[in-house]
Amino acid sequence: MSSMISTWTPDKKHTDVERWICIYPAYLNSKKTLAEGRRLSKDICVENPTHQEIRDVLATTGLRIGVENKLYSRERSKEMLHRGRIRVEIKNDDGTPIKSEYATREAVMKHIVENIPKLKTRQNRPADQQPQSTQQAASKSKGKKGRR
Repeated sequence: MSSMISTWTPDKKHTDVERWICIYPAYLNSKKTLAEGRRLSKDICVENPTHQEIRDVLATTGLRIGVENKLYSRERSKEMLHRGRIRVEIKNDDGTPIKSEYATREAVMKHIVENIPKLKTRQNRPADQQPQSTQQAASKSKGKKGRR
């Protein structure tokens, strides 16, 4: 009989940071496809969320959060705009939810996408303004097409 290797051990607790859920901005980005990492339906997602916006929304929930400088494995761009991962503690050591309204990863993500548009940084931004990285990418694509 072969022994199975498992990462879960009884001494690991839900309060250990590595047991907290991870949320990358790509999970909530309406500009991403499911293959690119979006986890919610496109109609409820927000356009190009940042890890700072996710952190600001979660700070009001009373949940313990952590910010890590990690890049999502499916993210093609290595720019700082796309970096960042948020960790959220949603369960006690005994496995019960810390807050019943945020019992699952999906409930936490839905709360985030509902509240990012309400942030002052989003309300002050004109609708036609694009993030700088998108504008730069568009100008680079013009390139040397006519000069061959």
